[in-house]
Amino acid sequence: MLPDCLSAEGELRCRRLLAGATARLRARPASAAVLVPLCSVRGVPALLYTLRSSRLTGRHKGDVSFPGGKCDPADQDVVHTALRETREELGLAVPEEHVWGLLRPVYDPKKATVVPVLAGVGPLDPQSLRPNSEEVDEVFALPLAHLLQTKNQGYTHFCQGGHFRYTLPVFLHGPHRVWGLTAVITEFALQLLAPGTYQPHLAGLSCSGAEGLAHPKQPLASPCQASSTPGLNKGL
Repeated sequence: MLPDCLSAEGELRCRRLLAGATARLRARPASAAVLVPLCSVRGVPALLYTLRSSRLTGRHKGDVSFPGGKCDPADQDVVHTALRETREELGLAVPEEHVWGLLRPVYDPKKATVVPVLAGVGPLDPQSLRPNSEEVDEVFALPLAHLLQTKNQGYTHFCQGGHFRYTLPVFLHGPHRVWGLTAVITEFALQLLAPGTYQPHLAGLSCSGAEGLAHPKQPLASPCQASSTPGLNKGL
């Protein structure tokens, strides 16, 4: 059963679990930060995503992502980076007191540290947002109940030079496929929000900064096969 993660008790539990990692990570420099917005859409708990503009440069244009970007020298820390970028990309102002804590960092293709910042943004209608069209093509929400269904969960095997290198999660059957580092961060959030309900595909995966294999520190290679649980979904 999906826990009431939007309740005051659920928020307090998450804040307590993330407190130690949050204090450590806020004191460290990072290259970029993203906001992981936990929202309520028509009363249903969901995570808010963006579809990066197809007009952007780089290999990740048109991909699903969380709002965020590079740290600016004027930013006080990664929390302020995530909140600033969210306001610039979506026109969504999230007060700092709505930040629950920091999830485990991930690494982009250039091995730069990206820190996920979890925040409760309350009830909202994604269609009411007015995203910056230069950066975002679309904003959409995926209910936690959808993400927690095993039929919507999968994984992608990545190959480099014709050889298997590593595996990352993927979330299927929404308006857009969630994969790559965004899927890894989604997995962190589900572990925290639905303990005992979501079982990560990757051994040693930890949402709150503990050591273990959570993601590669190498650039993403080409996906050579993807399969889901249960069944197969090759050629994703």
